[in-house]
Amino acid sequence: MQVIRSKDFTAPRAWGSQLIANMHGITTKLHWTNQPYRWHVNDGEEVFVVLDGVVDMHYRHNGIEETAELGAGDIFFAAVGTEHVAHPRGEARILVVEHDGSA
Repeated sequence: MQVIRSKDFTAPRAWGSQLIANMHGITTKLHWTNQPYRWHVNDGEEVFVVLDGVVDMHYRHNGIEETAELGAGDIFFAAVGTEHVAHPRGEARILVVEHDGSA
């Protein structure tokens, strides 16, 4: 049993994380960041939940770059093959559910 206060979580570097669970190869991690990630495609699906802050999620759909503004409580689902990159506006705390070892 564990209780995690996500609003109190920080990391020593951007995209630092705390592993919450690994359930049969599917990880749930809490991330803190104040910097963009990098364009990438995950090995499988990804669920990206903004817990605190605002994140501009850039993604390519049919070769065209689009952006979705995500606030606290918003969820972005990246299907297999979805190229994407997260750009926080200041600090953000994000819950990510994906295959263990995914990009």
